Amino acid sequence: MDLHENPISQFQFWFSEVEESGLKFPEACLLSTIGSDDFPDARMVLMKSFDETGFVFYTNLNSAKGKALKHNPLAALTFYWEPFSWQVRIQGDIAPVSDREADDYFNTRPRGSQLGAWASEQSEPLESREKLEEKFRQYDEKFTGREISRPPHWGGYRVLPHRIEFWIGRDDRLHDRFLYERSGDSWIMKRLYP
Repeated sequence: MDLHENPISQFQFWFSEVEESGLKFPEACLLSTIGSDDFPDARMVLMKSFDETGFVFYTNLNSAKGKALKHNPLAALTFYWEPFSWQVRIQGDIAPVSDREADDYFNTRPRGSQLGAWASEQSEPLESREKLEEKFRQYDEKFTGREISRPPHWGGYRVLPHRIEFWIGRDDRLHDRFLYERSGDSWIMKRLYP
C-alpha cells in the first residue's frame, strides 16, 4: 500500500476523496479530552480547517470542552468515514487560534449561528427552551442592522499533532494500520498489527 511520507498530505488525499463522494459532514470528528475530574470525555465537532500546523475547530471557550482543554491542553480527534472503511486518529497538543483567525471564521458563519454563539452559555444548566429562545431574540434585536461581532467567549483551537494513525478496514479483521509519529520536523511511519 502506498501512503504519503507526510501524514498531512495523506489526510488531504483521503479527505478530498471523502468530500468528492458527497458524504454529509466529512469534517465531523470525535474530539476527546480529559477534564479536571480526570475522566475522558468525547463529543462530535466539525473540523473547519487543517494544514501542516494542525487541525482547527471552534467552540464556546467556556463550554465543557473549553474548560477541559484549559485544564489539560491535550486532545485526540477521530474521523470515521464508513463508506470507505477509513479511520484517522490524531493525538496532539492544543493551541488557541489567533483572534484574527477566530474573527475571520466567525464572520463566515450564518447570522443565526452567530446569534446562537451569543445566546448560548454552552454546557451550563438551562431552565427552559423558552429562556434560550428569549436570549436569542434579545441578541437578534441588539444586532439589528449591524454586523455581529465575535463574542469574547467564542474562539478556536488547533490540535498540533504528535501522532496520526490511518486505519483501513479489511475482511477477516486483517485491517491495515499505519502510524505516523513526529520526530523533530519530520515524521516516522510504521505499520501496526490490526
